[in-house]
Amino acid sequence: MNRSYDILCMGRSCIDLYANDVGAPFVEIKSFAAYVGGCPTNISVGTRRLGLRSATLTAVGDDPVGDFVLNFLNREGVVTDFIPHKPGRRTSAVILGIEPPDKFPLIYYRDNCADIELTIDDALAAPIAESRALLISGTGLSKEPSRSATLFAAEKARAVGTKVILDLDFRPDQWRDARAYGVTIRTALRLADIVIGTADETKAAALTDKSNVAVTHSQVSNAHIAGDVGQAVQTVLGAGPEALAMKAGGENTTVFLRGGDVITAEPFPVEVYNTLGAGDAFASGFIYGYLKGWDWRRAARMGNACGAIVVTRHGCANHMPYEDEVMKFIEERGGF
Repeated sequence: MNRSYDILCMGRSCIDLYANDVGAPFVEIKSFAAYVGGCPTNISVGTRRLGLRSATLTAVGDDPVGDFVLNFLNREGVVTDFIPHKPGRRTSAVILGIEPPDKFPLIYYRDNCADIELTIDDALAAPIAESRALLISGTGLSKEPSRSATLFAAEKARAVGTKVILDLDFRPDQWRDARAYGVTIRTALRLADIVIGTADETKAAALTDKSNVAVTHSQVSNAHIAGDVGQAVQTVLGAGPEALAMKAGGENTTVFLRGGDVITAEPFPVEVYNTLGAGDAFASGFIYGYLKGWDWRRAARMGNACGAIVVTRHGCANHMPYEDEVMKFIEERGGF
């Protein structure tokens, strides 16, 4: 079926202020670079730069920050026709520090934010039936009315044959209780075809005891997932999705299928400059491959390549790679 858009990305958007003083402790930062951010918004840009027809369903305030976000998306060719302004609300912001190799503090400013005010009416006005896929994210489920709007959009997508991709996007400080995240996400899992997340996020989605949420990437080794992580994978897939793509930074990505098959995709080693945004870059490449009809390993390798490129750069949406650039990167490193 021919549709107007390849993907509609629904959820948060913001201005990202990235520290220019790389390596400096947060209290010693002197200046910031202004970019566009927010998981679904980043993915809309990432998929667009890879050549997909991308639209965004977020919300902005009647403020210059909202104009900043919309101006960038329009320049990128992301369709913004369905983004409402929310009077009395503000476009959100995130401030980010960069202290390689493993310290990347970020602070959210989402009080009174516009995108969490997305409503069912906003979803009704969006081109869900005209899109091949709908991307939703965990943070969009953290508060009303965005929670109901997101679940409604996923229900409508399932009804019209639009694939639903759920990025687990677990931001603990956006939830009153980690258990509330799990309960809510498990409702969304019943509507999802594809799930993308880390091992940490998979456990948070599956478990109700917040003391059991944390798991390190070192516990994920190729296709062999032991104990509670394996149980979490089973819980996620048992809710109905056909696949869970578990990203793991510089380690193998693992794609778990509902039927029991497990596929691994090797990473592309690079020197890490900034890990912020790498997950959204991975999702962009993985979704690109999925919508192209590629096999799971090839799609995951595409995601790994996009993530590897972005970790060498300063920001996220503004630094997403283009299709030709990713293909050249992969070819120079031995191909898929």
